[in-house]
Amino acid sequence: MKTVDLVIIGGGSAGMAAALQAKKEGISDILILEKDECLGGILNQCIHNGFGLTEFKEELTGPEYLWRFVDQIHEEKIPYICNAQVIDLSKDKIIKYSKYGLVETIKAKAIVMATGCYERSAGAIQLPGDRCTGVITAGLAQKYLNIKGYMVGKRVVILGSGDIGLIMARRLTLEGAKVICVSEIMPYSAGLNRNIQQCLKDYDIPLYLSRTVSKVVGKNRLEKVTLSSVDENMNFIPGTEMEIECDTLVLSVGLVPYISLLNYIGCPIGPTKGAIVNNYMETKIDGVFACGNCLHVHDVVDFVTEEGRNAGHGAALYIKNLIKNDGEISVIPGREISYVVPQFIDKKTNENVTLKLRVRKPLKDQFVVVKSGDRIISKTYKLGVVPSEMILLNLSIDKINEINEELTVELEGK
Repeated sequence: MKTVDLVIIGGGSAGMAAALQAKKEGISDILILEKDECLGGILNQCIHNGFGLTEFKEELTGPEYLWRFVDQIHEEKIPYICNAQVIDLSKDKIIKYSKYGLVETIKAKAIVMATGCYERSAGAIQLPGDRCTGVITAGLAQKYLNIKGYMVGKRVVILGSGDIGLIMARRLTLEGAKVICVSEIMPYSAGLNRNIQQCLKDYDIPLYLSRTVSKVVGKNRLEKVTLSSVDENMNFIPGTEMEIECDTLVLSVGLVPYISLLNYIGCPIGPTKGAIVNNYMETKIDGVFACGNCLHVHDVVDFVTEEGRNAGHGAALYIKNLIKNDGEISVIPGREISYVVPQFIDKKTNENVTLKLRVRKPLKDQFVVVKSGDRIISKTYKLGVVPSEMILLNLSIDKINEINEELTVELEGK
């Protein structure tokens, strides 16, 4: 059985960043396993710009962004295997992967999980009505159009205002399709404000809030959908039905961290539907780290990259036996906070820690408060907060040294 110091499962932006950081910190025996035919993950099909503003201080397309990292992988001579589907994982870090039907086994000292996320489908949201062709997820529509060159439809309704759905509304319009509307079940959009402006308002595409698909109609191909308003309990409101003739329904109804391999080893899962981790991105399984969209779904790829670096750093420390694990400080989401990552901070850390969090609903004039008991560790004012935009809070080592009990992160009105 082959032994490797560090195996990274997933060759997207998080996985490549983790590999490069570990190599920078002296770990030379690294292997990246990527299930697709090339490195880069979802960025291969994201041909729109808007990437790299934080990382490179310039605006890049997805492929431009990822190839800067692929070039570094080649320069550092970090080995990778594409078309490698990991099929089994054990707690003692034995990995089995299949390539072209042949199964290989590897033993690792440490593992970084960077497997990304997957889209919720029609079945996952129990979409009511007929099961006809023409109902497709936004990411798959993006792949068909941007990589395969296939138009997915001529008259399109988009359900859900996630960023990929918004971007596809613009992309389909530019390719000649008629995007009739975007419908969102929540009373606010799930996408970034800049995408609402650039992808919908700039093209006069209506956005209907608190409205969702109540019926899909089509014998073979989709013929029409019915949109209905919903109440505060997400129940359809009778008398609000709106019938729209269309041949395509694009679903942008949420992303879920891909954690099936972590489930194999009984890894505890948190409110993000990804693993519970400490500030080194280490899960509750010894020597197994997680980062990027398989940990929690990000809105900006630059943050995915930085989190990958953090996981690579943590894995390097682990391999060098420099993580002591002499106790942890719990980090708890409080008032109006849906989750915080990491969920634990190593008490013996000598490094600053970045907390990443999301709010439950849009609010204005809020303080983001970090408390340890009655002691306020930090208090940051935000003019406005929305669930679609992740908040980053930096805790210095001096602040961490002031913590005597668990941390609570909450919102407080001005």
